[in-house]
Amino acid sequence: ALGPERRSRVISPEEKEIIAYHEAGHALVARMCEHAKPVYKVSIIPRGMAGGYVLSFPEDDRMFMRASEFMDEIAVALGGRVAEEVVFGDVTDGAVNDLEQATKMARAMVTRYGMSERLGPMVFGKRDELIFLGKEIGEQRNYSEETAELIDREVQRIVHEAYEKARSIITRYRHKLDEIAQRLIQQETIEAAEFEAMFQDLDAAPKKPAPVPV
Repeated sequence: ALGPERRSRVISPEEKEIIAYHEAGHALVARMCEHAKPVYKVSIIPRGMAGGYVLSFPEDDRMFMRASEFMDEIAVALGGRVAEEVVFGDVTDGAVNDLEQATKMARAMVTRYGMSERLGPMVFGKRDELIFLGKEIGEQRNYSEETAELIDREVQRIVHEAYEKARSIITRYRHKLDEIAQRLIQQETIEAAEFEAMFQDLDAAPKKPAPVPV
C-alpha cells in the first residue's frame, strides 16, 4: 500500500532528522507495547507518499483484534507525532496523518466493534455498501445527537489515553529513541534482527523477533 521505495528524492539534513525521529517514535512504541505487532523493518527511505515507514506483521493469522491490541496500535500510530513533539516541540503534516489514522481506529472501536465501556457492545450507524464494487459509500446515522456527542467524547478519550501511553514510552526510553533515530540517519534502514538487538540492554521482557513475511 505504501508503494515502491523512492531513492531519487533529495532531502535536507533537517528533514532527514525529523523523518528519522518520526519513524523511530513509531518503532519504539511498537517495540514497547505488549499487544502491538512486532517490528520487521524501519526505514527513512521514502515509499509512495510516505517519508519513511515501519513495517510490522502480526505473529499469527488471526482475523480479529482485541481491544487491547487496538489501543496499542493507536499508540503506535501516534508514536511519530509524540516523538516530533518531544524532540522538536512541533509537528509536521506527517504527524497530522498519524492523528487521522489513530482517530479512525478509535472511532471504529466505538461505533463498529462495540469496544467502548461507556457505550457498550452496540454498533452505531447503518452502512450502505455497493456489493459489486466492494466499496463502502456512506453511513446513515441511526442515533441521536446526544449519542453522537458521547461517541465523539469516547473517541477523544481513547486517542488521549493512547497518546499518553506513547508519550510515557518515548519519555521513559528517550535514549532508545535517539539511538534508533541516529542509526536511521546513518544507514537509513534497520532490519528486524538488528532492531531487536538494540533492546538487549533493557530489563523489559524481550519481544519475539518479527516473522519473516512469506
